[in-house]
Amino acid sequence: MTWSTVSIEKRGRVAVVRFDRGDDRNALSRQVLHELMEAARSFEEDLETSAVVLTGRPGVFTVGLDLKDALAATADNPGLGERRQLSSLGQRMSRAWEELAPLTIVAIEGHCVGGGVALSVACDLRVCGTSARILVPEIRRGMNMSWQSLPRITALVGPARAKQLVILAQPLTADVALGWGLVQEVVADGGAFARALAIAEEAAQMPPQALRMIKQGINVAAMPLAHAVSYMDADQNALARLSEDYDEGVRSFLDKRPPRFTGR
Repeated sequence: MTWSTVSIEKRGRVAVVRFDRGDDRNALSRQVLHELMEAARSFEEDLETSAVVLTGRPGVFTVGLDLKDALAATADNPGLGERRQLSSLGQRMSRAWEELAPLTIVAIEGHCVGGGVALSVACDLRVCGTSARILVPEIRRGMNMSWQSLPRITALVGPARAKQLVILAQPLTADVALGWGLVQEVVADGGAFARALAIAEEAAQMPPQALRMIKQGINVAAMPLAHAVSYMDADQNALARLSEDYDEGVRSFLDKRPPRFTGR
């Protein structure tokens, strides 16, 4: 399959998936989300691939959801069904990556923000460069953190640190993220992809079906109730987008000023 922002390169039992919008933000537009979801689903009948490396542009993973694109999607005041469909796109994309049978390793350089964090925690392992910065700013935009990412984040870092990351929107350096368990390795800037590829190649030496079964077993053991406690977050997100605080959060970000929330 051919996409405009996502590419797949096969290297024996390893696959490399890269998403690149061609700018230094590499924001997650609806097109990118659709193509990332399709890329993940393209492995569903693939019995040969043992590991998949996911990476963004050189120097930046992603600054997160493209807010201008999100505003344009709701400019015509769509009905409830269309709003629910739009709100569930990131959730469906993340779930497609979580459900991949091969081991998934994310290579993070530069910014990994919001939806980029949600995507990365849907995968198995994360490697980042020394200067990488991880941030979940959704609450400052009047949004809840969705895409079913809260159980995944909590499973990695525990409830208290999940609250620091998501409620207080505290930016994390690579070393802090490593100490928290949010990422598994930190390497010199520019080296995240090479290290992620080396891990993938190591995984590719393991018995392929045993790898897949063990991954599935660990995921179920770590998050047995993840879907049950988060399946409604897309609807919560759609509801939040009807609030004045959402409008203020997005507008203040685009206007580059502090938000003034009212609770309405």
